[in-house]
Amino acid sequence: MSVLQEFKSFAMKGNVVDLAVGVIIGAAFGKIVTSIVEDVVMPLVGSLLGGVNFSTLAVTVGSATLKYGKFLQSCLDFLIIAWAIFVAVKLINRLRREEPAPAPAAPPRQEVLLGEIRDLLKHR
Repeated sequence: MSVLQEFKSFAMKGNVVDLAVGVIIGAAFGKIVTSIVEDVVMPLVGSLLGGVNFSTLAVTVGSATLKYGKFLQSCLDFLIIAWAIFVAVKLINRLRREEPAPAPAAPPRQEVLLGEIRDLLKHR
């Protein structure tokens, strides 16, 4: 088998294609969540905290500027993304949950009697 055929076989396996689709959808979902965090959640949080803009929070130590506001923003983004993924997975698992199989019905009385007669004949 040539290297090209081997690569084609590898690249077209179901798992690789599923992974590629997952990565692409994950990137798109990440953009949506980032927009929600930056454009909706953070302005609300900032207004609740008296107009604080996290991205501009910084402290200067000597000649270095520590932009801890961007770090706080990234941490909050992570928490919101993790929560959104948790809720999505929980919802998907709830939708996937299968109903338990119904209990098998009791056999008809005739079958029960025939089983008892069979057992009596075995003991003789």
